[in-house]
Amino acid sequence: MTITAENRARLLEPAAWRGKIYVGGGWCEGGGADLPVLDKSSGDTLAEVGTGTPADVARATAAANEAQPRWAGMPAARRREVFIRAAGLVTEHHEELADWLLRETGGIRPKVEFELFKSRENLLHAAATTTRPVGEVLPAAPGVLSIGRRVPRGVVGIITPWNFPFVLALRTLAPALAAGNAAVLKPNPHTPVTGGVLLAKLFEEAGLPPGVLQVVPGDGDVGQAIVTDPGTALISFTGSTPTGRRVAEAAAPLLKKCVLELGGNNAYIVLDDADVDAAASAGAFAAFMHQGQVCMTAGKHIVHRSVAEEYAGKLAARARSLRVGDPAREEGVNLGPIVNQVQIDRVQRIVDESVAAGAALLTGGGHEGPFFEPTVLGQVTAAMPAYGEEIFGPVAPVIAVDSDEEAIALANEGEYGLTAAVRSGSESRGAAVADRLRSGVVHVNDQTIAYEVWAPFGGMGASGNGDAFGGPADADAFTEWQWITRRSEQLTHSF
Repeated sequence: MTITAENRARLLEPAAWRGKIYVGGGWCEGGGADLPVLDKSSGDTLAEVGTGTPADVARATAAANEAQPRWAGMPAARRREVFIRAAGLVTEHHEELADWLLRETGGIRPKVEFELFKSRENLLHAAATTTRPVGEVLPAAPGVLSIGRRVPRGVVGIITPWNFPFVLALRTLAPALAAGNAAVLKPNPHTPVTGGVLLAKLFEEAGLPPGVLQVVPGDGDVGQAIVTDPGTALISFTGSTPTGRRVAEAAAPLLKKCVLELGGNNAYIVLDDADVDAAASAGAFAAFMHQGQVCMTAGKHIVHRSVAEEYAGKLAARARSLRVGDPAREEGVNLGPIVNQVQIDRVQRIVDESVAAGAALLTGGGHEGPFFEPTVLGQVTAAMPAYGEEIFGPVAPVIAVDSDEEAIALANEGEYGLTAAVRSGSESRGAAVADRLRSGVVHVNDQTIAYEVWAPFGGMGASGNGDAFGGPADADAFTEWQWITRRSEQLTHSF
């Protein structure tokens, strides 16, 4: 299906939201300048979105706090229906949503399909959680009812990244709303439509009561205002580690809970008994998916020396077979554009400095416009930028090691601890290595990029603050405990 402005408007109705923010259940003028929405491949302007100011954030949090008690007090079955309708809208408007994701994020079609599938899963999972038990009956004396129950935190401030903007917003937004919270959402300036406007329209069409969701695009001053506003009880931030540290620092004086999912330099370990063909195939996916612009990307390929040359050669061959181009206009594209020139320059610097330091450039290494070639570096050492830095680009550094112990040490070296994977012909050997990795997520005989709505996902070290999203972790993130006792008779006390 060809997407045009006419049929795209079936969901978005651009005239209603262009140049505006979403506060109090309606589209209104924000205090900031309009933000152009760019096609990441061509650089064309797709639309303009309004931006907010700290004053707009204060207005948004006030509206959210006013609406939240009524939303939390609605019968669970009625709240559940909102998420079921929203999931249906994702299916109904699949091609419209896909078109925006292709252009605004520069993702290839399989990435876009994955993002939409998981977004719908998030909504259906949230619908299911609305009718789950929310507490426990505790031991108590005769005539006393003692209950521990989970209650909504209030208003959740959500700050999202640009790489998977739709699903990573819903990863927080859906369970937060399902738990009875309201939300103020700030999408990344690179993806204000797929990370913000579309979500406002989706929940508006699904029947979410006015004021429960606010969408305020903007720069760092808007994010700072959301973090420090007394009206937000919880901050969910997904993004870089340096920015995450600033978020935590700003929230600390208010004793405000933060759920932080931050950067990663993820280890992909290939042991000497692994199937090298299978390992290279999975390693290519983990290195080059969405141009390496994924927090779960395999950032360092740690390979036993006896198979390192073979692995690097097969990985390079797979990289050379991948097609780079505009995923919105070309068929069969495997890698799309890098998000912006700053990131292109960063990836190029890391590659150039690593090669100058002695790394072998096995394939790739350059770019044409926003399209960076899938790149494989061999003979990488721990002293090179490609080893120590989070690249966030389509670069696979291969580091040779002589033992399982050395592989574990290199994988655990550094401040990050988001995801890791181990490949081995022996599941027990792979598991023994995996058990010693300091990482929030570890996969044996798979690769580093995986996401399930019902699995807890979070990082250790500088990749997070020990909290997680997903499944059993959502209750910890978006509700808090309240202890209640009720006595059948009024009790008197004496000293």
